Amino acid sequence: MPYPCWSDDEDGTVDDRTGDTAAQGPLPGPDRHGDHPAPPSPAISRAQGDTPTPEATWAPTDPATAVPGTYGPHRGTPVDPRAVAPAGPPPAGPPPAFPPPFHGAGATPAPGSGYPTGPYATYPHPHHAPAPWTGPPGGGPPPRAWYGLPAQRDQSGTILFLSCVAAVVAVVSLVAGVSIVVVAPRQPDTPNGVDVATVRNDDLRARPNRVDVDLVDHPLYGVAMPPPVDCALPPLDVDSDASWEAFASEAGTCLNELWIPVMDELRLFPDLPEITVTEEALDTDTEDAFTLAYYESDRGLITVVLPNVREVSEFVPEDEQEIVWLALMGHEYAHHVQHATGILNVSHELRRTAGSQADELETLRRTELQAECMAGVGLRGLTDPDGDALDVVNRHFNEGGDLDTHGSAANRDHWLRAGWEGTTVAGCNTYDAPVERVA
Repeated sequence: MPYPCWSDDEDGTVDDRTGDTAAQGPLPGPDRHGDHPAPPSPAISRAQGDTPTPEATWAPTDPATAVPGTYGPHRGTPVDPRAVAPAGPPPAGPPPAFPPPFHGAGATPAPGSGYPTGPYATYPHPHHAPAPWTGPPGGGPPPRAWYGLPAQRDQSGTILFLSCVAAVVAVVSLVAGVSIVVVAPRQPDTPNGVDVATVRNDDLRARPNRVDVDLVDHPLYGVAMPPPVDCALPPLDVDSDASWEAFASEAGTCLNELWIPVMDELRLFPDLPEITVTEEALDTDTEDAFTLAYYESDRGLITVVLPNVREVSEFVPEDEQEIVWLALMGHEYAHHVQHATGILNVSHELRRTAGSQADELETLRRTELQAECMAGVGLRGLTDPDGDALDVVNRHFNEGGDLDTHGSAANRDHWLRAGWEGTTVAGCNTYDAPVERVA
């Protein structure tokens, strides 16, 4: 086996680490201890920066002080495989600055030498090109070139494959988690540790019994009259639609606030009615009787008919306009109270099943006169109780003109005053009144 750091060329044996040519023939083989004898030439210490002479030859380092090389134990100072001198004559000028050594920390150039120093700062002889590299003893990868890194293996396919595997695993985990949430049975609620299934009463599934509304003996009549409410009505310009809308809206707000205590006492929570105005008169209007406003229970809507209201307002002094039309709003809102308490629906049913027109009109008058009484409740609750609001309204609405649908003028006056003066809503129980009081 040839000596690991020597190779043969045409000029003789060359030191692969320094590029020096041996002065003599091939070295003899190793002795019985496995050591190679030193060649008959003095050693050159490159680490100390000595300059070789033509007569100097290389001598291997003692095996006891050998330093491991790049790819295995080499005898002598290891050679940095990246430090390969180019072929041809040596360049002019000072020796080139080589990159840091392959092993260990970067070397620091010795002052004035131009070469790095240190335990591994050994470079080939600048005047001899090394023989082609045939690989380390026993095989192994080639050394890295000092001017670049070796080509790396393309691992894009492997990375893509691993990414796909990770994505599949994530999707499978997500699906498994969702399946567990969906499939897992929900535990029955057991408040206080009691199974509700054992105390469930199937009777609760039944529809509630129908409440029979007694028009004569209704709980409404036992409720006290509502207390007064501060109501700041805006000035009314009867010729302006916008003014009418603002006035009607504020009046509705005040009436809502006035009747809420009564609804709370009865444990009723009806939707509040909407209030609007219209320029269209009703088809049922005639020269002798026409509608000023009306309430639609199925829509919860109060509508003021502006053409008819403006016709009547021509006979009402300007300073009494707000009081008169507030009483009108109170009358229509009273129909909403009747609807919320069930009275209005029963009244409609009685009219539909009446045996004669006289009976039907009597039922209608009882309903309308009760609304007139509740208008007196609203009038007292939203105006000055010591004022003349009651007299003003009776003078304009109830001094003349008997109506088959709304009763005589005298009875309208009576029920409006009953609402103003009563202490409970029982004062408005027209369904228990004698026939002459609802004529």
